[in-house]
Amino acid sequence: MKILLVDDETAILETLEILFRGEGYEVTVADSGPKALAALEDEKPDIVLTDIRMPGAGGLDVLSHARAVDPEMPVILMTAQASLQSAVRALNEGAYYYLQKPFANDELLAICRRALEARALKVENKRLKQEIHKQSRNSSARPIGVAPRFVEVLELAETVAATDSTVLISGASGTGKEVVARYIHELSERSEAAFFSINCGALPESLLESELFGHVKGSFTGAVKDKDGLLVAAAGGTFFLDEIGEMSPSTQVKLLRAIQEREVIPVGATKAVAVEVRIVAATNRDLEEEITRGAFRSDLYYRLNVIQLHLPPLRERREDVPLLASHFLDRLAAKEGGRRMTLSEEALKILTRYDWPGNVRELENALERAAVLSPDDAIASGALPERVREAPTPRLVAQEQSSNPSMEVVERAYIQWVLQAEGGNKTRTAEVLGIDPSTLYRKLNRYGIED
Repeated sequence: MKILLVDDETAILETLEILFRGEGYEVTVADSGPKALAALEDEKPDIVLTDIRMPGAGGLDVLSHARAVDPEMPVILMTAQASLQSAVRALNEGAYYYLQKPFANDELLAICRRALEARALKVENKRLKQEIHKQSRNSSARPIGVAPRFVEVLELAETVAATDSTVLISGASGTGKEVVARYIHELSERSEAAFFSINCGALPESLLESELFGHVKGSFTGAVKDKDGLLVAAAGGTFFLDEIGEMSPSTQVKLLRAIQEREVIPVGATKAVAVEVRIVAATNRDLEEEITRGAFRSDLYYRLNVIQLHLPPLRERREDVPLLASHFLDRLAAKEGGRRMTLSEEALKILTRYDWPGNVRELENALERAAVLSPDDAIASGALPERVREAPTPRLVAQEQSSNPSMEVVERAYIQWVLQAEGGNKTRTAEVLGIDPSTLYRKLNRYGIED
């Protein structure tokens, strides 16, 4: 084990060096704070034993730097002038132990052994947790789908889960944005903490602000006591802001401040409250278009859009429909505690052919209805909703068009097809088409296309 010994008194430093070398430690010594800071970077010790009071940089500086180098590195602070205030501060800042001089060698060695055992336990727990997270990527917790575009999104989600980066999930309603947000949380190091979510479009502005940021007693009618906001309650966890595009401009300003400053000011309060939470936001709107319209703040968009995940609509994941259908039928059987339904071949063909404008959510609802109405264990096509059974096959070009349509007709049809495929997102549509957004807007106006 490697230990870093730090003290500006040479005699004490030499005594400690002899003691620890005799116990089999690999010892590095530093007779000043600045030298200790350099040794932390160069030697990467397993444990640090340092005096508190030293010129240049004291023991608390060494502690702070050690935690930055390795959060699991135990630091034991020594002092000849102990006080309750300094002991509390040291422990609050992450010191493993606060030791008053003079001390017995046996006592010091025992403390170091316990510190190293605690470090080993933390490192092993972290390794096991990472292994569990890695295995969970192949478990039932992983969102269901094998379509290449969807798998690409999941792989990116798995990569960013290990970070604290803010994530923006875009996609049409019902594509599973909250499912992916929860997946990111479950794979992150915050998984043992809470996952909070709120729909920004479901609450009035004043109530949304109170829920997000909290309020103080008397700040408005009905505020009979102080209340922490959800951003504070979610400390250490993940906060999911669904339909962020529905948030009012004034609330956007407050959210931007919360993300930038890591603090919120409750409604009616004058003092800020610290927040430590990861933000994952979702929208079914084209936020860049909303910025152009003046409905969404560009500075908040860039804060949220550190990592963007775009979920494709279900009509672009037709190979996933059988998998999702099987999953939903399994869940229905478990929920109701009854029979496990299956799909007839014809019913499955109809489900796969349908465009699912309501996406995964609509598929789940259609299957629940069909399971309730089916007298047999196999769901026949007749049990499916009429809109699903009788949906016409979509045509890009009207049937009455000539067999050799003009270039204008083909271009209009292609733009409309890409726009639909991207869920109405004009920014992504322009990227797929390889044209500037301004050019796309001109063509949409020219052809009278509305998403």
